[in-house]
Amino acid sequence: MKRLILLFFIFFNVGVFAQNDTYSIVVKDIETQLPIENATVVILKTKQILLSNEEGKVTFVLAGGSNVQVSETNYENVTFRWASLKESGFEVYLKSKDNKLDEVVLSKESPQKVLQKIVSNSIKKLAVSSRLKVYVREFFMLDNKYSYYNDGLVNFQFAVNQKKASTTLLVEQNRSYGLIETDVSADLKGYNLNNIMENYYNLNYFNAVLDSKAKKEYEFGVKGHPINKDYFVMTITPLDTSKEAVDSFEIVYDAEKKLIIEFSIIITPGKAAVIEDKTKEGAKNVTRSVVKVNYRLDGLDYYLLSSNEEIAYDIVLKDNKTKNIQVRNNFITTNYNKQKFTYKESDVFKEKSLFNKKNKILTNYWDLSGFTATEEEKNLISALDFKL
Repeated sequence: MKRLILLFFIFFNVGVFAQNDTYSIVVKDIETQLPIENATVVILKTKQILLSNEEGKVTFVLAGGSNVQVSETNYENVTFRWASLKESGFEVYLKSKDNKLDEVVLSKESPQKVLQKIVSNSIKKLAVSSRLKVYVREFFMLDNKYSYYNDGLVNFQFAVNQKKASTTLLVEQNRSYGLIETDVSADLKGYNLNNIMENYYNLNYFNAVLDSKAKKEYEFGVKGHPINKDYFVMTITPLDTSKEAVDSFEIVYDAEKKLIIEFSIIITPGKAAVIEDKTKEGAKNVTRSVVKVNYRLDGLDYYLLSSNEEIAYDIVLKDNKTKNIQVRNNFITTNYNKQKFTYKESDVFKEKSLFNKKNKILTNYWDLSGFTATEEEKNLISALDFKL
C-alpha cells in the first residue's frame, strides 16, 4: 500500500512540474520607467525568441524552469532565473549603456566602400542552410479604416544556391479576419512572404546605394553609435539635387565583424511630393514607405530577428477618384534552427500571402508566438472578427 502511495506521489509531482505555465514580462527603462519596445527576450532552455511590443510586453509558455535573457541594442543585457517569474506578470528593468559616442568616424575608405563590404559579408554570413519559425501578421487599411487582418505561424527553410538564399515555406497555423472589396488591387492582399524573406537575406534593399552612380544621388556619412561602443551608424540621404532618389537609409552595424545589426529605410519627407504624381487609371502614388529590419548575432549564428514594413499609396480610379491603401507587415522570428524539417511537396505553401488560405487554428498561437498584441491591436482584430 505504501508503495502505491509513493508511486502516486511521484507521478503526481511529475505531472505538476511538467505542466505548461503561461508567463508575461514587461520590459522597462530603469530611469524613465517607460516600456521598451523591440527588446529581445530569449528563453534559454527552449531557445524561443520573443520581442516586446509597444507596451514592453512579451508572453510565453514555459514547462519547468529556464533562465531568461533580455537584451536591446541600447541597453545592458539582463539574465534572470525563471524562479523570479510570477504568473501574473513580471517587470524587467534595463539600464541604458552610457557611452555617448555620437561622433563622426574617419576612415581611409569611403562610406560606400564600407557599405559594400558589410553588405557582402552579411549576405555571406546569412547564406547557410537553416530554418526559421516565424510569426507573421498583416494589418490592412482602406481609406483610413482597418478592413482586414491576417496572421500565421510559419516555417521558412533556407537553401543556398550560388551564394544566395532561397526559401521554402510551410504554414503551421493561420487565421484571417475582415472583408476587402473585390476591386482593390491584388497587391493589397499581402506581401509575398517568400520574396520578402529572400530580400531580407539577400539584402536587395541596398542595390540602389551600392551602385557606383549612387554618389551622385546620395550623401553618405558614418558616426559612432550614441550608446553602443561596438556599433557604427551609417546614414544615406538623397541630395537636394537628386531627381530620382527618395529613400533615406540608416544602417547600424558591427564595425569589427562587419555585420548589419539593423537597418531602416524611409521615404524622405517632402521628397515623394516633389516627384510628379501619376494620373493614369490604376497608377499608384506612394505617400508613405517604411522598412525596419533587425538581425540577431548569437555566437556563430546570424539570422533575421524581426521586420516591419509599412506602405501607403493612392490608387487612381476612374473620374480622377482615388482609394488610399495602407498595409503593415511584421515578421518575428521565434526560433532558429540549423536542422532541416522534412515535408511532402504537397505541404509547401506556394501562394504569395496568407490572404486566400483557409483558416487553420489549432492553438492560440498568436498569444505565444513571439509578439504579443497590444490592447489596441487586440481590439482592432476583435472588431474585424466581428464583421464575419
